Amino acid sequence: MTHIESFILAVALAMDCFAVSIASGIIMKRVKWQPMLLMATLFGVFQAVNPIVGWLGTDYCHSLIESYDHWIAFLILAFLGGRMVVESFKKEENKNFNPESLKVMFTMAIATSIDAFAVGISFSCMGIDSLDELLFPLCAIGAVSFILSVAGLLFGVKFGKRYAERLRAELWGGLILIAIGIKVLVEHTCG
Repeated sequence: MTHIESFILAVALAMDCFAVSIASGIIMKRVKWQPMLLMATLFGVFQAVNPIVGWLGTDYCHSLIESYDHWIAFLILAFLGGRMVVESFKKEENKNFNPESLKVMFTMAIATSIDAFAVGISFSCMGIDSLDELLFPLCAIGAVSFILSVAGLLFGVKFGKRYAERLRAELWGGLILIAIGIKVLVEHTCG
């Protein structure tokens, strides 16, 4: 795998992180570096580690998880998105969905990185048989996911400040998460 191919793959895998980060930034409403960097780090780490897990477990896990990995991603994203949609109809003081919560961050990191697990399986199918060959792609995936997550969070905060009240940003953020879940489901069941 060339460096250009690795970078293109990294950008493709990071798109879900970017979209989820925009929705989270809209909800946060202001720049809060500690939770933002933690979220971006979790997204980057999960995106970089899941291909290793998929690559290492190809023989054992491939047949076990392949038939329902897309359902797991869909259910997690639909649950989080559904919560955001419900929260969007509550008064500000009654809202419970908190993208700054460590539990929510981990859940989003897992949901957005399930495709990365499948990429690890494909690495094995492409004949990559040493960790040295995986080093650059994994670093690229982690770094790009981190950078696009930070960018998404900052974009969401900026967008949310200006338009959140008029556009019901939390509603749209929830719908985005649900749409990503549906996209994963459709890609795996129809593709």
